[in-house]
This record gives sequence, C-alpha cells and structure tokens, in this order.
Amino acid sequence: MFPLRDANPRHGPAVVVWVLVALNVGVFLFQTQLEGRDTFLFILEYAFIPRQFFGEPVREFATLITSTFLHGNFGHLLGNMFFLYVFGDNIEDRLGHFPFLAFYLLGGAVATLAHGLFAADSPQPLVGASGAISAVMGAYILLFPTQRVLTFIPPLLLPWLLMALFVRVPRFFLIWLPAWIYIGYWALIQLTNATGPPSRGTDNVAWWAHVGGFAVGLVVVSLFLRSRKRLDPDQFA
Repeated sequence: MFPLRDANPRHGPAVVVWVLVALNVGVFLFQTQLEGRDTFLFILEYAFIPRQFFGEPVREFATLITSTFLHGNFGHLLGNMFFLYVFGDNIEDRLGHFPFLAFYLLGGAVATLAHGLFAADSPQPLVGASGAISAVMGAYILLFPTQRVLTFIPPLLLPWLLMALFVRVPRFFLIWLPAWIYIGYWALIQLTNATGPPSRGTDNVAWWAHVGGFAVGLVVVSLFLRSRKRLDPDQFA
C-alpha cells in the first residue's frame, strides 16, 4: 500500500521538510556524478557500516546522520521523500521547525544505531532516510490517528482489504484509510520482517532501522504530549 496524500491541514509552510527533501536530492545528484573508485570512497566515508562503527565509534559517529542523506538508487530516494512529503509537514507544523529538525535527526541516528546493534559484524553499508521517516510515522500515528490517508491499494491486496474493512473501493484502487490503520499495518510489516526469517528480495532492507525509528517517534511524541499536558492541562481536559 502506498500513501498519496493525507487530508490533514497544516497552519504554516513545511520549511524543514522541503529543506530535507532538497538536501537528499542534492546529495543524490552529487552521488550520480561520481564514478568508479570515487563512488566507493564516498560511500565508505559517509555511509553507516556497522563493523567500522563499532570498531571506531568516535571516528564513525557522524555516519549515524550522514548515512541518512545517502540513497542507493532513484527509487529508494523517491519512496523515502514521498513518505516524508505525505507525513512530515504536519509533524513539523505541530512540533515547530527547529524541534522537528532535531526530532528528525535524532530519529535517523537512533534508527541507524538500532540496525547496527542487530548487525554489528556486518560490512554492508547502510544508507537511506527511512529510519528518520519511520520516526515521523511513529509521531503521526500518535498525533493524528484518525486523519485520513489516500492510499493506493495494489489489486492483489484488494480481497484481503475488503474482507477486513468492509468498505467500497473507489476507482483506480484508491481508498481513504485512517492513519492508525495505514501506519499500524505498515509498522506491523516492519516488525514482522525484522523478527522473522529473511525473505527473498528483502534481506537487504534495514528492518530494525525502521522499527527503531518508529519507536523513537512514539517515545518522543509521548513525552512531548505529556509535557504539553502539564503546561496546559485545560487544553487536554
């Protein structure tokens, strides 16, 4: 299932979201200009490599962040940036510009570390913003659980979805789903793949980074809501 947009209005421009998109695209375009050994050295320097990180954590510490701005191919970049576009603007709107940036970078760093903890001896580079975006999705499901997400449903999933939700699917396999259903289903897939045996074609996906990022989003936003409730209890009465 792929999200196309949500029905959640925002109250200001998503400045940080668009800056992050621009940075990710810019880094990817720079990557495409490199050739041969230069590409290898660039990835080696800025990607997160668990074996190198746990061998020299101080020297490699920055890769917890820099790796989140690298992507393996255009499809990888496009998917991540689209998820950030759909879910990130409302989180930035609620948290504020600079707190959202800090939240995004923290989510990416912890998600990357979560992957490393489950693959400490791996020499395989980890790249991509999906861990940080998983944190955004964890925030979204807590802050906006009932907001609707326009979702593209591949035809093969339609029978299961119809039986589960008892809804009428509109033309072109598009359906509005509550965020708690869409993101909850997404989170279940990540956890199932992280804890289950490797699946053919998905063994190069950093499932634990997704789970770790999602957990960061849940925890940070829970603390945020608790602090807001203490400061303004009448708002939550």
